[in-house]
Amino acid sequence: RFIVVFLPTNIIKMVTPCDVPVGVITGDDVTKLLQHAKDNGYAIPAFNCTSSSTCNSVLEAAAKYNSPVIIQASNGGAQFTVGKSIKDKNACAVGSVAMAMHVRTVAPFYGVPVILHSDHCAKKLLPWFDGMLEADEAYFAQYGEPLFSSHMLDLSEEPDEENIAIC
Repeated sequence: RFIVVFLPTNIIKMVTPCDVPVGVITGDDVTKLLQHAKDNGYAIPAFNCTSSSTCNSVLEAAAKYNSPVIIQASNGGAQFTVGKSIKDKNACAVGSVAMAMHVRTVAPFYGVPVILHSDHCAKKLLPWFDGMLEADEAYFAQYGEPLFSSHMLDLSEEPDEENIAIC
């Protein structure tokens, strides 16, 4: 099997797949996959998903092209996942965790590596971030790896001193 890579010039490049498992990957497997992409000159597409249906569509396309993929949870997308009418302060964290659990459950059936990522968490969204980290810890305690592959804490709008203090 090969990874099909579509380059901007409409040239298709076939790349030998990286030796990482299928389904959601974490830790060294993420590093290995990203290095493989860099070494072979291809990008791994990333998609912000808002429901199990959008996750499944992304996974189906990745499987069709035998491509690794990044599925991202955003704060707004997570609100949509849990339901726009839910006004609980933890709703976005719950939506992200629900999406992550869905992806973890179905991703192995699609036969491609998946990076499960949270996208751009600003300071005002730290409760969402904290909820996902709590879920990572609980998942790790049970399964020996975090629920998500990675998280993006984006404090670029904050002064350097505050940015460093928060981290």
